[in-house]
Amino acid sequence: MINIINNSSDPRFNLALEEYALNELFPGEELAIIWQNEPTVVIGRNQNTIEEINEAYIKANGINVVRRLSGGGAVYHDFGNLNFTFIVPSQKNVVSNFEKFTKPVIMALQSLGVPAEFSGRNDITIEGKKFSGNAQYWSKDRLLHHGTILFNSDLSVVQEALQVRPEKLVSKGVKSVRSRVTNIYPYLETPLEIEEFKKILLRYMLQGDEHQNYELTSGDLRRIEGLIETRYSQWSWNYGHSPAFALEKSQRFPGGQLNLKLNVQQGLITEMGIYGDFFGRKDVQELARSLQGQPYEEDALRSFLTRLPFAEYFLAISLDEFLECLFH
Repeated sequence: MINIINNSSDPRFNLALEEYALNELFPGEELAIIWQNEPTVVIGRNQNTIEEINEAYIKANGINVVRRLSGGGAVYHDFGNLNFTFIVPSQKNVVSNFEKFTKPVIMALQSLGVPAEFSGRNDITIEGKKFSGNAQYWSKDRLLHHGTILFNSDLSVVQEALQVRPEKLVSKGVKSVRSRVTNIYPYLETPLEIEEFKKILLRYMLQGDEHQNYELTSGDLRRIEGLIETRYSQWSWNYGHSPAFALEKSQRFPGGQLNLKLNVQQGLITEMGIYGDFFGRKDVQELARSLQGQPYEEDALRSFLTRLPFAEYFLAISLDEFLECLFH
């Protein structure tokens, strides 16, 4: 395991570092990174940014908004939050195996007397309250798994900065963002600072003393800066264009929220947007573009979609569920 040392708190740099490490650093090796962001909302790959944030609050409080490569939902980061990343070869036993990568976090917390446990499809919880969301992204033959840890974040800002769909709260049987998330700090048997916790977590992530520390070179930094310039600082990536849609269909499935937007003229789909907090291997907007020009008719679309690698776009949402959302 190689530990990449990263002291940046710039979200654009940190997400660019992840992408660079995934595609360029130490092919075939396992990598680990622990990092923090200054106040930032990080948007999932498949989400419609403007619907996920309280834009007025974001602007008034100088909070960054940056989109990541992986799917899943929007999360809030500040200096009371830790982020962890694993990059590993993508064998079958690690793809969508969220429990494998959250285990070091759970073990680290349990060593401190915190009753953390894996929950649902991608969360870690304490007494039913979420403090860690996790997501994955695949590139070639490597897998990136990353997650958040609410150590001692300002939960009032979490509630103000994010717009959470009411059906998501209903599905979890709670009334607000604040009531379904928690920090781990109040559960520590012995209080400690986040820097101390970072060292403990890293020890569990690295699975003992067999590891190498790696400091980024000037060449690495130039490549990362290039990614910041071409992707993570671009409005088109972080927000993206969302045309006015006449039809909107939305439904929550065990595999995630699915939000479909489309325009139909003379029975044909002329524009399509596919959004949500689901996970997938391929870019779902590629699928949305392929549906343009297709009849807005269930049997015709079923026939068309069965000829595509549908499961690559949605790892846990079936074709039947997609069509149910679109037509019912």
